[in-house]
Amino acid sequence: MEFLVEFEVQVPAGTAQSEVRDREQAESAAAAKLADEGHLVRLWRRPRAGDGATAVGLYRAESEAHLDVLLSDLPLADWLRVTVTPLESHPNDPPGGSSMGNRLPDPRLTRVFRLEAKLGEPLDLGDTARGRRRIVALTSGTFAGPELNGNLLPGASADWQIVLADGTTLGDIRYTLRTDAGALIYVQSRGVRHGPGEVLARLGRGEDVDAGEYTFRTATRIETAAPEFDWLNKGVFISVGGRQPGGVIYETYLVA
Repeated sequence: MEFLVEFEVQVPAGTAQSEVRDREQAESAAAAKLADEGHLVRLWRRPRAGDGATAVGLYRAESEAHLDVLLSDLPLADWLRVTVTPLESHPNDPPGGSSMGNRLPDPRLTRVFRLEAKLGEPLDLGDTARGRRRIVALTSGTFAGPELNGNLLPGASADWQIVLADGTTLGDIRYTLRTDAGALIYVQSRGVRHGPGEVLARLGRGEDVDAGEYTFRTATRIETAAPEFDWLNKGVFISVGGRQPGGVIYETYLVA
């Protein structure tokens, strides 16, 4: 649902300017977070007669009750006079307009965990019909995130690589994680690492190369039998990788 929301800030008399400034900064950060989550679509400033202005925003939420929860969490909530008007689609709304009926939500990313792993010596099978085949074991590692923490299991984790003639690496990365509470999580990522030839050559020599100098991305699937992490089985994930001397880092994100 979409809502037109009008805000009028009423600062209590005697409030210190430092508190007003701190709350306004926190409000700005909260608005940015709501925008990232797809709840805040647009925000306007409407001048009033005389001094001052009100803010008018276009919001999206599952229901008016959901919107109330979102607005009540704002840092300025107890200083706000809020007027909410639910909006409905109009039959003359042009195709391609911004109504909920025809506008798809923008995807957003939420970090799930960061894995830092050590790598074993590559097993180089040589040139095959697909390219140069290498198998690189992940020998140890730890991962941490808002809801997941634990260790990588060696012996059940490796990267089956194809290295193309230009140095591009196609990865089939499979690893097993054990959370601190003992839950087992299987992760499979298919990805690509590419970049300028001289950068890939430095990576091949085992040098420490900034991850911003090349592209290392994967499409990731996660499986687990742990009931508390069943949401992982239903998610769509991507990972950003970074190669280090003797190791690798993967940051995995849920696409929502």
